[in-house]
Order: sequence, then structure tokens, then C-alpha cells
Amino acid sequence: MARDRVLRAMSDDGSFRVIAAQTTETVRGASTAQRASGAIACAFGELLTGAVLVRESMAPDLRVQVILQGDDPRARMVADAHPGGTTRGLVQIPVADAAGGMRIGERGLLQIARTLHNGSIHQGVVSVPEAGTISSAFMSYMQSSEQIVTMIAVGCQMDGDDVLAAGGYLVQLLPELEEELLMVMTERLRDFESMAPLFARNAASPEELLAETLYGMPHTVVGTSELAFGCTCSPARLAASLATLSKADIKAMLEEGRMLDIECDFCRTRYEYSPEQLRGLLQPN
Repeated sequence: MARDRVLRAMSDDGSFRVIAAQTTETVRGASTAQRASGAIACAFGELLTGAVLVRESMAPDLRVQVILQGDDPRARMVADAHPGGTTRGLVQIPVADAAGGMRIGERGLLQIARTLHNGSIHQGVVSVPEAGTISSAFMSYMQSSEQIVTMIAVGCQMDGDDVLAAGGYLVQLLPELEEELLMVMTERLRDFESMAPLFARNAASPEELLAETLYGMPHTVVGTSELAFGCTCSPARLAASLATLSKADIKAMLEEGRMLDIECDFCRTRYEYSPEQLRGLLQPN
């Protein structure tokens, strides 16, 4: 299995910018950690892929977080894409709705927060378009919040509960674009509004996506990077979270006299803290 990766390219005439991503292993790892399956895993994979594409296009060396809220406000998914290529996520779906998938066609919302170089956070929220697809939601965000005309397709191919393939592409229209070329590209991308046909013929690698979207247009690959499922949790980070608890709560845990077991919500890694470690949180810094 080829490693997940991203390719970034520009048409030589300066009309188009294309980012193509393969996210199969990343989606597989995140879905396994979240115990997501079937339609939920597929939608989760599309959200993770979209987060990667937005990060690569807007802030490749910074963090992007995406929250998709379903028609049911209790249902949501989170994608967290970090510089360096690691991505993780959360799936929070009511048990009663899990079998039917996550509905987003009526009251769904997409929220994207990206870190800026000055340390501030830029946030935008858009309603999911009537099309009710995650691809259309990302396009709506880029055009309304970032004011960049962007075409995006993300997809995930499932075999039952197994992730077979995941990936997508992003095409941005640049100021040098001529109207004739816009018509050519628009017509071209109609064949790839869905990733399914590309998955069906095993033509969804980043190289093949670039070749398909920029067919017949001289272009140059300007960057490449690897992707992977990964989490930023650590014993020190979890201990820092525990330090925010009140002294009364910490003392209550100490009175139980047993190891404290904590599981990371993102990757399911378990951490244990002894009473001695908890007692250290009561000491003044």
C-alpha cells in the first residue's frame, strides 16, 4: 500500500492551482480509532480529506480544524489536520442514529478554524448546501468565507466496513484565468464531481488526479508531502489537562487510592496516573 501523500501543482500559464491527496491509510487509522464503520466511516473519511485539502491550500504549515454538524445537533464529526501531515478526528453520533448514517442535507453546518501566522484563529461557518454532500460544503466555505472560487471533490470507497480508498482534489481559479480556459476546466471537472468513477478504475492516486484534472494543460508540480493518521496526545499533555481540575476534585480522586485511567478521545491511547502523580498536582508551582 502506497503511503498517503499530497501533490501540489500549478498550470504553467498561471490559471489553475491543483492539490491532490491520497488519504486511505489516514482515514483507515482514524476510523479504526473512532470505531466508525459503514456510511459513518465514509463520511468521516471525506471530512478528514477535506480538512487536509483546506490546510494544504490555506495554511500548509499551520493547523486546521473542521467540525461538521448534522441535521441532528447532537451528531457531529471533527477533523484535526496538523502541519507535518498528521491528521486525527472525532466521531460523535447518537447510537440510535449510527446505523442510518449522518444526515446533513437540511440543517447541517460546516465550521472551519485555521491558525494564522500571527497566532490568531480565523473561523468561518457555512450551511451545508442543498446538495447535502461534504464536497459541496467545503466548496461553499471556500467561496463564502475565503472568497476563493474553488472546486473540491472528496471521496471514500468502502467494502462493507473496510476503507478501501480515500482521497480527493482541489482546483482553485487564479487571477490570470481566461474565460475560455474556465469553460474547458468546468466541463472537464463535470466528469469528476464524484470520486467514485476514479476509485472504480484505480485512478485516484495524486499523480493520476493531477493528470485527469489538468489533462492537456502544461503544469508543474510545486510541492509534495506525506500524510498519516497521528495524534498529539502525550502523558505530559494529559497531565496538564488534569492540572486544570479543582483541588477538591483531585483530592477526591486521591481518596479512592487507585490508579487513574484516562483514554485519549482521538486515538484511544490509554494513560495511567498514580496517586503520587496526582498528589504532585496539588503542590504549588
